[in-house]
Amino acid sequence: MTRRPHTPSRRTLLRAMAAVPASALILGEAPGLLGTALAAAPPNGSATRYSIVPFLNSNDGTVNVYQSDDATDFRLVRASAYTPPSNRIRDASIIRHTDGYYYITYTTHTWQDTSTTIGFARSSDRVNWTFLYDYPVPIAGLSRAWAPEWFVDSDGSVNVIVSCSTANDQWIFTPYLLRATNSALTAWSSPLALSGIGANHIDTYIVKIGSTYHAFTKNETTKYIEYATASSLTGPYTISRTGDWAGWGSYREGPSVIQLDNGAWRMFFDGYGDGTYYYSDSYDTFATWSAPAALPVVSGTARHFTVIKETVSGGPALAKNVTRSFRSGNYSTRYWQTQSSLLNLPVVSGSSTTAEKRAATFTVVAGLADANGCSFRDASGNYLRHYDFRARFDPNDGTSIFAQDATFIARAGAQSGSIRFESYNYPGCYLRHYSYQLRVDRTDGTELFRQDSSFVPVAAWA
Repeated sequence: MTRRPHTPSRRTLLRAMAAVPASALILGEAPGLLGTALAAAPPNGSATRYSIVPFLNSNDGTVNVYQSDDATDFRLVRASAYTPPSNRIRDASIIRHTDGYYYITYTTHTWQDTSTTIGFARSSDRVNWTFLYDYPVPIAGLSRAWAPEWFVDSDGSVNVIVSCSTANDQWIFTPYLLRATNSALTAWSSPLALSGIGANHIDTYIVKIGSTYHAFTKNETTKYIEYATASSLTGPYTISRTGDWAGWGSYREGPSVIQLDNGAWRMFFDGYGDGTYYYSDSYDTFATWSAPAALPVVSGTARHFTVIKETVSGGPALAKNVTRSFRSGNYSTRYWQTQSSLLNLPVVSGSSTTAEKRAATFTVVAGLADANGCSFRDASGNYLRHYDFRARFDPNDGTSIFAQDATFIARAGAQSGSIRFESYNYPGCYLRHYSYQLRVDRTDGTELFRQDSSFVPVAAWA
């Protein structure tokens, strides 16, 4: 039985998207993203790549590398990709620096031990890492320096936000800022406490949008992730959201925030209280969030990580303004076909009628909501869209909701030459077949889902 994806209510999500269109969401500087850019689907032939380098629930002496093209379905690139020459590696944060290298900074000891250093390593490819050094954080009476998080500011400065406690109260953490004083990232300014966030906060993660700094930080007393803003990186910050303000629950830590291709902001966080790794999306610049969902594949394996987003070459290429038919990636005789306005997956062959072949032929056009995405027209001029998560063809009514429903982002498919089509306004949800009907469902990370959601563009039947 096909399950409806676990999403915020359709009305709530689409109302938020209509109020804040992706084209109006300007991406400020976030860790790993240097410069300002508009959120958009990757250009034809390119792909979005999200990378994480988490330590393992079973082992804090090494990290794996995973990547994803949709920020939902992460796939293992290399297990045990980096093991430091001594000590441990926890809470790894990753950026790509202006020198072209990737850098991670991390906690160097287990939570039980005194830990006065943070570690640094470098890689040219995210897979093969070289230890650089352990940096002693120069704070008098330091007991623990935990969870260093990169932050690249709009002036190009590279910073690390690290949670520190002192020996007189080793479990009361305060966020401190270290600023790199050379381009090699080997020299750092004196630690400066972030004003306004205050003691007993840990895992502070910062995103800048326009001129505002947005901080997400865990309150160690309440165990909730709180939200604060400031007009300066060092503060003073004003904490405006406390308790269970976003509906994420308690015993959550390690927030990491990234902007998706459709302009939404996604938060990842470690649900260490229940052993689950979660993600949650916001379409209104952090005011409201979708219900947290378990991250497929890595949940229960990965621990505290941050995410970087890049656009890379080698993504799927699908020509626009061309007629195509679409064959199932795992049922080679079955094709998309419109039947009574619904999109199904019947057998189509050379002996099919002219009408059946015509109903299995579609024109690929630029996405109605994002020109880098794609939309599909049938022979009558109606557009493929999802409605109550069923794929169907309807006339374009000119609304932003219709445009979003009818736009899909091309992602690499499971089979050679195949493409997966991610819903523009339901990130992580894909066109997939079930009982030979096409619908939009949330990925569960399984190989079967990837195959069921993969389709091969072929010469048009008609």
